[in-house]
Amino acid sequence: MKDLILDANFPRTLDQRVYHLGIRSGEVANRIVTVGAPSRASGIAPFTLSSERGFTTITGRYKGVPVSVVSIGMGYPNADFFVREVRECLTGDMVVIRLGSCGGLIDVPVGTVVVPKASVAVTRNYDYDFINGDSHELPYRISKPVDADPELRHALSATLQRTRPPTVSTGVVDNAINASADSFYSSQGRQTSFPDHNETLIEELKSQHAELATLEMETFHILHLAANWPRSTHTTATVTPPVTTLPVAPAMTVPPPPSTQGQPPSVSTTDAEGRTLCPKPRIRAAAAQMVFASRTTQDFITPETVAAVEAWTGRAVLEALVGFEIEPDRLHEEAGSVWELK
Repeated sequence: MKDLILDANFPRTLDQRVYHLGIRSGEVANRIVTVGAPSRASGIAPFTLSSERGFTTITGRYKGVPVSVVSIGMGYPNADFFVREVRECLTGDMVVIRLGSCGGLIDVPVGTVVVPKASVAVTRNYDYDFINGDSHELPYRISKPVDADPELRHALSATLQRTRPPTVSTGVVDNAINASADSFYSSQGRQTSFPDHNETLIEELKSQHAELATLEMETFHILHLAANWPRSTHTTATVTPPVTTLPVAPAMTVPPPPSTQGQPPSVSTTDAEGRTLCPKPRIRAAAAQMVFASRTTQDFITPETVAAVEAWTGRAVLEALVGFEIEPDRLHEEAGSVWELK
């Protein structure tokens, strides 16, 4: 290793940046859009930070309201880095909308947008005998559903429907269930040269959840962490920072300068006046999923439709976030933040 990390539990750099996203307090807003592709994370602000680990964070204002867009790539591990590291950089509520592509399991055209009410996890069972296929184990495990935040989901669905341009012919589905898989191939029922024993996986998913509509790889984990964030009391031990900033090495835009805020030693459970927040700080999460591929007809979206649907959904998600009420005492401090510095 080229660098020494003094605390392996929750590593930070000397200037208090989290290890994978590369951000620190005052560089991420309470309202957040998380996307997979960096190309979707643009257009709202001059502050951009790209970490060596492939995460891009853009923070600024949309219609005067502080918002962040964070590109996280694909899969449960990256979703985990995102939720946990942003949460430790942020005081007050954390409101997240996941915007990404998905495969469709219902008879709707590609380009349809699904706002799931809940999500289940589909994971490969590593105890199954995939070579011989005669194990007493099942090859895949399907979790219980975890719900999206109902208020945020309804606001998102309503905004998508209200802002759909006449040039977009596809609609919004909002009373459905999503499945998030731990892989693109085996756990989503795709056939490759590997003996994955997944030929009946999609049928099994549909038999367990009649409202199942989409397959992708991130939503469940974000909703699950949000649902399991402690709403009573949460304390975080103070972490001794490492001696170097090199593991993160973020690339930032020059204007404006980075945040001047110090890193809070714990997730604050009080407002600026020292009064206890009631309820305690929350993580509220929902998702908008663009159907790029139909698993029923095998249709795939065209580049022209992608451009139209991404433009519509991107604006709608921002509109939904800035219109979603967060009480002033549940917002991160603005003094010294990147959305205040000129």
